[in-house]
Amino acid sequence: MEIRHAARAFNQMTARLKRFVQDRTRMLAAISHDLRTPITSLRLRAEFVEDPENRRKIIETLNEMEQMVAAAMTFAREETADEKTRKIDVVALVEACCADLEETGHPVTFETGVEHFSYACRPLSIKRALSNLLANGLAYGGNVFVSVAGADDGGLWIDVCDDGPGIPADQRDRVFEPFFRLEASRNKETGGIGLGLAIARTAIRAHGGEIYLEDAEQGGLRARVYLPAPVLAHA
Repeated sequence: MEIRHAARAFNQMTARLKRFVQDRTRMLAAISHDLRTPITSLRLRAEFVEDPENRRKIIETLNEMEQMVAAAMTFAREETADEKTRKIDVVALVEACCADLEETGHPVTFETGVEHFSYACRPLSIKRALSNLLANGLAYGGNVFVSVAGADDGGLWIDVCDDGPGIPADQRDRVFEPFFRLEASRNKETGGIGLGLAIARTAIRAHGGEIYLEDAEQGGLRARVYLPAPVLAHA
């Protein structure tokens, strides 16, 4: 009897926490959406500023605000995504993401020790996570090296390594926080908005996986994505 009561209380607490997170996420999405109108209005007014230097600085600030709003909406959509789950070959998805970048001249290499990994997931969500990790590697490193390997428990490891400056060990948890950036300058050219890794971890955790940040052999950063073994069948 006590076990049943404890289980019921735990389920109720979990449901309340889920509703709380969903409410906060919906509020973030609503605020981000509503901010687009005043930003557009300010942009129009900025065109009438006579001083060219002030006008340029105002428009640059508005552009950054617009990017932050767009990123916040992407993050909110990821938190509440209702994309249908379907079975795909994750190895093929990773290879395709790398091939797309290679075709456009980006220094990305891919290798795998696993031919196939059939997995029931939300494909666009997984692809977005991978794309964010690849973009992060390309932003900070000159080259990105991607590898796929089977995990001992039947899951899958996806490693995204770069040869950039890496991330200090005491900052690796913080970079997953929304809007946190290592650069104090908030220069969008060097560090983006600060949501890429947060979105990636949200997507991977939603599939029961995890992302770990480590030192890469090349001296940069290694982002390790773990996906658990499929429930019904192993690849």
